[in-house]
Amino acid sequence: MEVIEPATPEEFQKYYRLRYETLRQPWGQPEGSERVEDDATAIHAMLVDDDGEAVGICRLHMNTPQEGQLRFMGIRKDKQGQQLGNQLMEYLEARAKALGAMTLTLQARENAVNFYRRNGYEVVEETYILFGTIQHYRMTKQL
Repeated sequence: MEVIEPATPEEFQKYYRLRYETLRQPWGQPEGSERVEDDATAIHAMLVDDDGEAVGICRLHMNTPQEGQLRFMGIRKDKQGQQLGNQLMEYLEARAKALGAMTLTLQARENAVNFYRRNGYEVVEETYILFGTIQHYRMTKQL
């Protein structure tokens, strides 16, 4: 397994396909809803297996020169529970730090709060409910 930053059309197709399958499709959202306007200015990371298949995705966006935000973390269903998300977190935290970030923030789905806590993030506040059912929490970590 290795973390790459998708660069080719084929890599981005795999990246967005997994983003849709893990974060939108299970809630009946339409294809295309996995993409957002600021994707073009973000750093995308994809965990790939030995065959080059996407097993995890996440992205980093710099909100300010000192603060980065992680979004769209997803691990393929058959690979969940194997601590693969840790690799994506470590990679993007290092990228954020190299860019000068001192803090990372994110919006965690309720079922992912403990994963982020294990990675050093703290809950700041309860925020919004996505798709009418998924409670989110703003979390931060000092780098």
